[in-house]
Amino acid sequence: MASDGENESKRSCGNGEEWKGTYVNGSLADGLARGMGTKVKGHVVLMERNVLDFNDFGATVVNTVQDFLGQQVSLQLVSATAGDPNNVDRGVVGDKAYLEAPLLSILPTIVAGETQFGVTFHVKEGEGIPGAVIVKNNHLAEFFLKTITIDDFPGKGRIHFDCNSWVYNVSKYSYDRVFFSNDTYLPKDTPSALRPYREEELRHLRGDDVNRKLEEWDRVYNYAYYNDLGSPDKSSDLARPVLGGSSELPYPRRGKTGRPPTKADPKSESGVSLDLNIYVPRDERFGHLKMSDFLGNSIKAVLNALLPVLQAIFDPTPNTFSSYEEVLQLYEGGLPLPDIPQVQALIQAIPLEMLKNILTPAQGQRSFLKLPVPQIIQVDKWTWKTDEEFTREMLAGVNPVIIEGLKMFPPTSKLNSALYGDQNSKIIAEDIEKNLDGLTAEEALSSSRLFIIDYHDALMPYLGRINSTLSKVYATRTLLFLKDDDTLRPVAIELSLPHPEGEQHGAVSTVYTPAETGIDAAIWQLAKGFVAVNDYGIHQLISHWLRTHAVIEPFVISTNRNLSALHPINKLLLPHYRDTMNINALARQALVNACGIIELSVFPSKYSMEMSSAIYKGWNFVEQALPADLIKRGVAVEDSSSPTKVQLLIKDYPYAVDGLAIWSAIESWVTEYCSIYYPDDFLILDDQELQAWWKESVQIGHGDKKNEPWWPELNSLPALVQICSTIIWVASAMHAAVNFGQYPYGGYLPNRPSLSRQFMPEVGTADYEQLKKNPDKVFLKAITGQLQAILELSVIEILSTHASDDVYLGQRPSKEWTSNEKAVEALKRFGERLKAAEKKITELNADLSLKNRGGSVKLSYNLLSPYSEAGITGKGIPNSISI
Repeated sequence: MASDGENESKRSCGNGEEWKGTYVNGSLADGLARGMGTKVKGHVVLMERNVLDFNDFGATVVNTVQDFLGQQVSLQLVSATAGDPNNVDRGVVGDKAYLEAPLLSILPTIVAGETQFGVTFHVKEGEGIPGAVIVKNNHLAEFFLKTITIDDFPGKGRIHFDCNSWVYNVSKYSYDRVFFSNDTYLPKDTPSALRPYREEELRHLRGDDVNRKLEEWDRVYNYAYYNDLGSPDKSSDLARPVLGGSSELPYPRRGKTGRPPTKADPKSESGVSLDLNIYVPRDERFGHLKMSDFLGNSIKAVLNALLPVLQAIFDPTPNTFSSYEEVLQLYEGGLPLPDIPQVQALIQAIPLEMLKNILTPAQGQRSFLKLPVPQIIQVDKWTWKTDEEFTREMLAGVNPVIIEGLKMFPPTSKLNSALYGDQNSKIIAEDIEKNLDGLTAEEALSSSRLFIIDYHDALMPYLGRINSTLSKVYATRTLLFLKDDDTLRPVAIELSLPHPEGEQHGAVSTVYTPAETGIDAAIWQLAKGFVAVNDYGIHQLISHWLRTHAVIEPFVISTNRNLSALHPINKLLLPHYRDTMNINALARQALVNACGIIELSVFPSKYSMEMSSAIYKGWNFVEQALPADLIKRGVAVEDSSSPTKVQLLIKDYPYAVDGLAIWSAIESWVTEYCSIYYPDDFLILDDQELQAWWKESVQIGHGDKKNEPWWPELNSLPALVQICSTIIWVASAMHAAVNFGQYPYGGYLPNRPSLSRQFMPEVGTADYEQLKKNPDKVFLKAITGQLQAILELSVIEILSTHASDDVYLGQRPSKEWTSNEKAVEALKRFGERLKAAEKKITELNADLSLKNRGGSVKLSYNLLSPYSEAGITGKGIPNSISI
């Protein structure tokens, strides 16, 4: 019972219970000031490790919550307003509080596997308002700490901590785990009591003094070269050059792991086994609800289970699809397993969970790999072969970022003629003028109606080496004419090889033009197939891997090293980095590594990553912004009167049209958000964390290009907006555009073959004679074999799948990601712009006059439609490169 002069107040703690706080003369704050203290209730949401285990996803922590009660997990509030004079005025640290019995959830965001615990803090006189909390885990098992919330702190109200972090046993850390509230401060505005905690946390994340193999509980973000792609200790054939650190083989930096060097090459880092347990900072690991490590386990199933079966099946066979009907069998029932001892032995050895991924019952016998029907053949199985679809996909397919306006006819080469001789195109006006609707080549060029897909210079320096492997590839140029209805017509394809007497003697080129009948039509179809092979490899290695995955990782590292969780730009960018380091680490160990899935199934083979390094030499950060990219490629011109500041030269260019709407929404959101915190350019120049972030991103993260003159100076609000908008665009929309259409378009192998195994048949050969009788068989014999095709399709099916917990552009996983209401309202407006863009895309797809948006295959362009459900949908823009 309260004494005279005191009142007793009951306040809701937000979890259905009430707490009592004793206060004097009607004021809880007065009670604290008079030394009476009070108990403040809160709640903690966490998940135990096994909830996120792949093989136990249905588990919850309900059965084991007792393990975290008692004094297993402690929390201590850290004051933002009161310094401790006995500890150099660092924020006062409160008494330890411990997790209490789980509460019946009243939170709308609680999902299966999450448990909400109570917690009671005893707040004493002079401790002020908390701005951080120290969390200590004395239990042997780690847990995922999602949030900590105090619903009604005296004198402050609700205080929320968005933690989203793995917390290991205290023995794993040499420092306290500190989590900050969702308040936002520029460095200079940080409360003095919190400043040392802010600075120390960044030092821990940098880990510059950690020179050992990093363990899973380490939280170190640091840089390394791409020196872990090879396995020279296994074989000299598996050695790969170090990428990064030189002008000859430049590359963006990747995350440091600290693994020891290989014995055969001290410059190369040792790899990991096929369990793919490679270090990345634990909070960058797949988790949350993402079928935990779904991708990693699926890749392991492909490597450990599918690949040996495929090799056993196809080693004794020709490894060639004999007809399109045999290709279609992949989607209509799977391929029957041959009854040979090697296959049966492997089936017996495969773990059951992996067996489920690759085997399917088929009329009383086992078959394998029945794949979903790709969208490209869902309506019509043959339209993919047409010239119309061939060119439509250059504007609305999975690789719409390559097409350029032709600047000179015939096309010229930028390769060094002293090394490569004459590499200029051999296409002449007579080759194309029959298909220019009455225009001369010069008239078509001057009226901006000639375009090109040019892979010549990218491939020619590597063709000799590539073609010494199983691949037989040409360097291609494809000329296109813009028709009056805004569709493209292919008018010539040039296939080139190095001169047989040496590449210094120039290229040997053959020009092919469209044909509809006879053997000429069969040859034309083959020529398009060779272009498709080029396109597949460049798409996978450059448009997809290099220009999104690889170039973003340095920004992920630098952001975590230099921008505190309290920094507004950290809160802006962090959602766009989710899982990126983890998927990249997995790729280095299973996809782009020596003899990995890319080398096994894509034509550059062992030269894949080296070739991407050569392309990185020409990479320019400023040109990754969509308007700049379109202008650079000559498919748009500047137009100050347009809302997007550009005018498209191909008006029905779905990637560009939809992309500009998304880009504009991103840029508006970033402008609004940054303006809240930087009303004056001086604040940007004065922000030490911000300046350190950008300097390190350029000089170390992209250190091989640090001296390029085009890097923007971070000295104004427009510069900050452009930098952040570009990062967000690349990590979200650009990645979505080149990733989630892989299976819808490429799931049908003949439409997007990944390699070619023989050259164009020459007159007088058996293949040339067969081309007259059965052109389909010759086409299938020339492109990807069965083993490589099934391996490739298995992977792109995984890569094209949206997870059930993808967080899409304009969304945040937490409604309380910031306490700044202006920022919250700006994000809502961003979401409204994206919904408007989604509606407009739907309307455009329904407009039958826009022939490039769906074409005769009836595959509407939705890759930049912002939202999606789980699965292979061919739409949706997740915030980050998470798959």
